[in-house]
Amino acid sequence: MPSFETVTLSVENHIATVRLNRPEKLNAMNLAMWNDIRSVFQYIDATPEIRVAVLEGEGKAFTSGIDLQMMMGLGAQIHDDCDGRTREKLRRVILDLQDTLTSLERCRKPVLAAVHGACVGGGIDLITCADMRYCSADAWFTIKEIDIGMTADVGTLQRLPKLIGDGMARELAYTARKVDAAEAKEIRLVNRVFDTPEALREGVHAIAAEIAAKAPLAIRGVKEMITYARDHTVADGLNYNATWNAAMLMSADLQEAMMSGMSKRPPTFKD
Repeated sequence: MPSFETVTLSVENHIATVRLNRPEKLNAMNLAMWNDIRSVFQYIDATPEIRVAVLEGEGKAFTSGIDLQMMMGLGAQIHDDCDGRTREKLRRVILDLQDTLTSLERCRKPVLAAVHGACVGGGIDLITCADMRYCSADAWFTIKEIDIGMTADVGTLQRLPKLIGDGMARELAYTARKVDAAEAKEIRLVNRVFDTPEALREGVHAIAAEIAAKAPLAIRGVKEMITYARDHTVADGLNYNATWNAAMLMSADLQEAMMSGMSKRPPTFKD
């Protein structure tokens, strides 16, 4: 199993646990962390025995967002005597950061975000890429970019309106106000609120275990279909769904699910 500079990875019972691991910096997202996030989810996607992933934060907070030292260092990274080339380099940096988080969506396995404490700025970009979000009662959320004079640019403004609605997403992006756990549940940013961080981890891993027990090929198909449907018409989604099942339906998973049901025994699926 690979190791990473700013995240930890463990795998047990088909569940990968990814933990942001800069607790002394409240898991601020420096360049190494952005790259580690992409690398770890590429590994999860490519590893057959992993069927579902849980994303957590180490220490007091899920993440305090983008590391401001990284932001301050961008000028030297993109500098060029030609202004046009400087701006082209900045665009490519932004596109690459967007891609690091999109790795959660590209990952064929469901990703469950478990948020405790602060989830700020880039943390919102990150969790909106997950399949589901859960939090503990101490969690709070804010789209902080407007307070440092910038337009959020790595996914929040594109994904959040489809989760909580256009009007509420605009309010949070325009004001940077804090959303506590109860409101996050009310506006459907999170599926469920747990009393403590410990209960959060236990509860989310229990949900992950339920998913891991299902037919892996079918779970991957469900993720593909829901993500595709979000960005396409109903007709396009139905057409793709038919094509997918024409290719994938007649599988060993289908046969095992049917036989185990008839035999009244738990199914055993191939990774």
